[in-house]
Amino acid sequence: MTKFLPFIIFVVLAGFLYKGLALNPSEVPSPFIGKPAPVVQGTLLNSGSEFDSGTMDGQVWILNVWASWCRECAYEHPLFVDLAANRQVPIVGLNYKDQTADANQWLARFSDPYSYIVEDQTGDIGLDWGVYAVPETFVIDKSGVVRHKVIGPVTPAMLNEKIIPLLDDLMAKSS
Repeated sequence: MTKFLPFIIFVVLAGFLYKGLALNPSEVPSPFIGKPAPVVQGTLLNSGSEFDSGTMDGQVWILNVWASWCRECAYEHPLFVDLAANRQVPIVGLNYKDQTADANQWLARFSDPYSYIVEDQTGDIGLDWGVYAVPETFVIDKSGVVRHKVIGPVTPAMLNEKIIPLLDDLMAKSS
């Protein structure tokens, strides 16, 4: 039996590796799913006014973490522009570890789908939300509970097959 032990250990480790390689990295489980969303409090881009996510209570909303230096953010951004134009869902942008001037240039180039844009130059708000990298997107229900998280860019299929049906379902429910 002991002469087969290295082989058994190898097979077990290979099985774990195989299972891990089959996972979708954009679907990393979040400890926030099904729990109250962390508070977003910060300065709004350009206005200097303060934002508090408590103002979103009673609404279904999206938090999209983005930055001007993020190549994948430019990929998903047109989807949020279309979503903002065609759906009645507020999109809060969290401008993560970015410079104000760079963020403004980026928005001028790609358009601004956000109801609010909160600056997070230090990354503290992102840290509260467990942000791994940008972009990340969260769907929050009317009760302020996180219902979905996407790590990486939102794709058209993801938007049409998961996010929009979830938004429609959450907006149809009364709190």
